[in-house]
Amino acid sequence: MFTLNVAVRFLLKSRLQTFFIASGIAIGVGVLVFVGALITGLQEDLIDTTIGNSAHITVLDEKRNERFEADETLLANIISTDERIIAASRVIESGSAFIDSGDTTDPVLFRGVIFDDANAIYQFDEKLVDGNLPSSNDEVIIGVTLASFLEVSVGDPIDVTVPSGFPPANETYTVSGIFDFGSAQVNTRWVVASLTAGQSLLETHGVDAIEFQVSDVFMSDAIASALQTKLGDNYRVEEWQQSNQELLSGLEGQSISGIMIQAFVLVSVVLGIASVLAISVMQKSSQLGILKAMGATDQQSSLIFLFQGIILGLLGAVFGVIIGIALSTGFTMFALNPDGTPILEIIVRIEMVIFSAFIAVLASMIASLIPARRSARLSVIEVIRNG
Repeated sequence: MFTLNVAVRFLLKSRLQTFFIASGIAIGVGVLVFVGALITGLQEDLIDTTIGNSAHITVLDEKRNERFEADETLLANIISTDERIIAASRVIESGSAFIDSGDTTDPVLFRGVIFDDANAIYQFDEKLVDGNLPSSNDEVIIGVTLASFLEVSVGDPIDVTVPSGFPPANETYTVSGIFDFGSAQVNTRWVVASLTAGQSLLETHGVDAIEFQVSDVFMSDAIASALQTKLGDNYRVEEWQQSNQELLSGLEGQSISGIMIQAFVLVSVVLGIASVLAISVMQKSSQLGILKAMGATDQQSSLIFLFQGIILGLLGAVFGVIIGIALSTGFTMFALNPDGTPILEIIVRIEMVIFSAFIAVLASMIASLIPARRSARLSVIEVIRNG
């Protein structure tokens, strides 16, 4: 194509200028990819730290403080409500309990779970720093902080007392494992046993709640609403977004700040391309005048600069994606915790990369419209008159 050939010739004629424009676009795309990956990583890390190892949706008795029967039929009925429910665990817990450590009593939260089910939510087996999960009803696992306070280790006995009954329920358990959730509250208070052991200690056949995790945490409100409709008024369905409004505000603020940064980068790229190509029209005015004198139309002269913009955008997009991925990889290699793990896991998503590249090409096309229109209005007589 005639206009494409001329556009390529103009770009090759001014190699240094072409290099700087393409480099500017590449840097802009690289920043878009890196900032997008950084914010995505921050959000994923914040969500994982806050609710990654906790329930997204909880089903309680309508009165909240009463236990209810939860057999396999009820569990299967709830899970069938939505395919995005990926884990379910029945739990019983003491409203208050304490461990007698001799001179003092330490308040704890005694929880009973079915470990095969609860592992899908809490990953107890991965959080263990010593020992194993309970294999019998007389074993429990406790947090590292609580173990330090009590000065106990795997294999030692602990006495758990629940004062709500009369007389208070008391049981001696063996510590089979010690976990670390990275949360002071959990590591200090949780004592976890099997569901059967919890029901035996609290003298009940019911549970306090059924906890769920879903594949899309931001759809928990819609899933919870569907569950509430299905279960009716005898149950109360709660989901994590109700009690984490500050977290949601923080995530929204991160997204907005990321969009603003990317928008300013795009504006700078567009202005840079438009200004350089506008100067190029002046520099190439004599060549354009000759082309028009030889029969080139205004539309063809406009297409020359439009093609230049597309070529520059494509070059910048390709190298920009490489720069963005390199920055993301370098961040995870050099920004490390003392133990050698990355401070933050950068998440580069293919759709984000494609979107950034597309935006770069589109921005380059838009930026080339100004010089394209200017070249179309260029008069052959004016060019000849001005030399």
